[in-house]
Amino acid sequence: MSIVVPAVLPPSKRELEEALARIALVLSVSRVQLDVVDGRFATPASWPYTAPAELQTMIAGAQMLPHIGRFEYEIDLMCLDVERAAGAWLKLGAARLTFHVESVTDLPRSLTSLRRRYGGFVSFGLALNVTTDPVLIESCLDEIQYVQFMGIERIGRQGQPFDRRVFERVRTFRERYPELPVQVDGGISLENARALIALGVSNLVVGSALLRADDLDAAVAAFDDLKSPFGV
Repeated sequence: MSIVVPAVLPPSKRELEEALARIALVLSVSRVQLDVVDGRFATPASWPYTAPAELQTMIAGAQMLPHIGRFEYEIDLMCLDVERAAGAWLKLGAARLTFHVESVTDLPRSLTSLRRRYGGFVSFGLALNVTTDPVLIESCLDEIQYVQFMGIERIGRQGQPFDRRVFERVRTFRERYPELPVQVDGGISLENARALIALGVSNLVVGSALLRADDLDAAVAAFDDLKSPFGV
């Protein structure tokens, strides 16, 4: 299984389907992250907030996400209506839900509510912006399955430069919580991936560095080579 989790930030349903079709050809990839941006918590808005009727049509028709038997879908909810949005994505087959600490006013209450409603069907992760103190999630760590550190300063946009402050954030967190899986999302390149893997990052969430590659299979393999005994 690849250490890479391709991230898709879809402007439209058609472009989402095209990106997923490309990724499906890379046999080592088993998980895909869909970035969902509401245009309020982060900007600009992505699909399905740009075409809400399309999402409702899928739900009404009991449709699932493309290649549902091929991928485990992780939904990165960059939105303010986390609890409502979570239900919609579960109906489409999502297996993992990531929501951002900064998007809620009462993190323990929101997490308890989500677990009560959906805990038997999905894994939960908490995402932290580069300036958010991880101490805010310490009381909730028993209720989540992973932590996602954002590697860019402005979330919701792919192709931004990596923020090197993430190295120290990951190092400190892994020292305190060595058993909890940690992933980093945003700004990932071959240059910084090696250091992140050495710090104990479980998965690299990679968007533009993969989807802009001419050879997607080779691009994924290049990241995976870094985790070999000869790569780190």
